[in-house]
Amino acid sequence: MIPSILPTYNRAPLHFTKGEGAWLIEEDGRRFLDLGAGIAVNALGHAHPALVKALTDQAQNLWHVSNLYEIPQQQALADKLTEASFADTVFFTNSGTEACELAVKMARKYWYDKGHPEKTDIITFAGSFHGRSSAGIAAAGSEKMVKGFGTLLPGFVHLPWDDPEALLAAITETTGAILIEPVQGEGGIRPVADAYLKELRSLCDEKGILLILDEVQCGVGRTGKLFAHEWAGITPDIMMVAKGIGGGFPLGAVLATEEAASGMTAGTHGSTYGGNPLGCAVGCAVMDIVADPDFLADVNRRAGLLRQKLEALVASHPQVFEGVRGMGLMLGLKCVAPNMDVVQAGYDVELLTVPAADNVLRLLPPLTLTDEEIAEAVNRLDAAASAVEEAL
Repeated sequence: MIPSILPTYNRAPLHFTKGEGAWLIEEDGRRFLDLGAGIAVNALGHAHPALVKALTDQAQNLWHVSNLYEIPQQQALADKLTEASFADTVFFTNSGTEACELAVKMARKYWYDKGHPEKTDIITFAGSFHGRSSAGIAAAGSEKMVKGFGTLLPGFVHLPWDDPEALLAAITETTGAILIEPVQGEGGIRPVADAYLKELRSLCDEKGILLILDEVQCGVGRTGKLFAHEWAGITPDIMMVAKGIGGGFPLGAVLATEEAASGMTAGTHGSTYGGNPLGCAVGCAVMDIVADPDFLADVNRRAGLLRQKLEALVASHPQVFEGVRGMGLMLGLKCVAPNMDVVQAGYDVELLTVPAADNVLRLLPPLTLTDEEIAEAVNRLDAAASAVEEAL
């Protein structure tokens, strides 16, 4: 008999009832150190006081009115995002998947309005993940994502990851945009080199192509900059954001330049819940903290400390780990042993991590992880690795 919850997840038998910062408390009282943060969502940890206050204050006044009316909280968050980024305008969604849908529509509508309706093709890259909607799985194109789901949304050109020659050869008169994650998350914590991002920006400018960045997982302070592309000193035309921007409340956004968004006029897109007062109140509180340069500087300091300890961990467990990769507090341990063995061993020492492709273990802790928690996390990873070694 099918369970009442559609069985599309292989869930761990854990039942968390409370969260405190970087910790999750199981219903039996065990305290788990959370290095997954809801897959990079809880950027400020669990139950951060500023977010709790923003949500409860707003909840006492107004939850939802729809986008038929002006929403002051939405305007406030849009202003914070445009002031802190390349963007001139923002559309709010409930998730990264919805942000992908709009980014695709925005790029194609732009070229249609410019008199080039043929420019519908969007170049994407192997290992990418852009959500599980029809556009998202078509953009990723991997067999795991698309098998069994019938005819795919056309217009996506899939290329090898980090192959400049293949990219140049793929650009034609029907190419309208390039879509890429500055750091692949599901694909195994693979950062795009700064030099390659610069080349992409120059190529888009030269060929008249829109550059779309998917910063759903790597944005909102995760790499030590507010947005990951800032490390390369470039700006996109369109950017997808979600996960960390809501700090745990469902919230996403598409940020764009005035030019790139010029085709999206009244009636071309909409959302019933996107940009509701509750979500935007929390998003404002997140931005007030994460966009602060001192906060980001401390994220980089913590990231350096964690990476240093992880490098030593890898060296001491060569049968389990091969190396460390990633940026900021978006790190991956490339495994020798099966990564799920390490995830399972982590449960036994009350540590939560996230698997990824390429046999990588993702570490996506709250950006507020303390030095003491970093030391404890590495100690627990050490214990988990030792358990895996014993089972080899």
